[in-house]
Amino acid sequence: MRKNKLLTGLLLSAALLTITSCEKSGDLFIGDVEGTYIGSFSKSTSLKSALFDGSDEHDGIAEVTMMGENEIQVHCFGNEIDTTFILDYYEHNDSVMVCLTGGAFENEYGHMLGGGHMSGGMMGHMSTSQTDWMHHMDDDHDDGDEHFGGFNMHDGSFTYSFRLMDNISAYYLKFRGIKE
Repeated sequence: MRKNKLLTGLLLSAALLTITSCEKSGDLFIGDVEGTYIGSFSKSTSLKSALFDGSDEHDGIAEVTMMGENEIQVHCFGNEIDTTFILDYYEHNDSVMVCLTGGAFENEYGHMLGGGHMSGGMMGHMSTSQTDWMHHMDDDHDDGDEHFGGFNMHDGSFTYSFRLMDNISAYYLKFRGIKE
């Protein structure tokens, strides 16, 4: 009888552990970033200060499409801009961060993407405590490199800042949208 109670207790504990670990709040499904984001644009002279006025005006749309492994296409358009571009994406805790790819990466940062992966002489050298984003930052970037957007998986939002030039000075046009 005592063995049955002990066995029942162990089975219940194992079942509870299994259920709890499967419902971990940190789990992301990258496919959730694909879709249409309805939002608006704001302008600023600096990357970090491009704020939104909180109005309900929806003058922008971003259509996000999965392109392949770790790659998305973004078509962002509205009254201010109409552009399509490719980004790499990386899981980072409760977010999905994005980074330029290919020639756009080289133009922005002055070196090729993936250069850090070659220096160690071994593939798959990501630490178990690193997110994909942290690994990307360690391998492919220098301190001070700017990044321009990402996805917040909790509120279903996408933000991206475009660095643009008017006739005499640079400014940022920031899109923020909520998934439809």
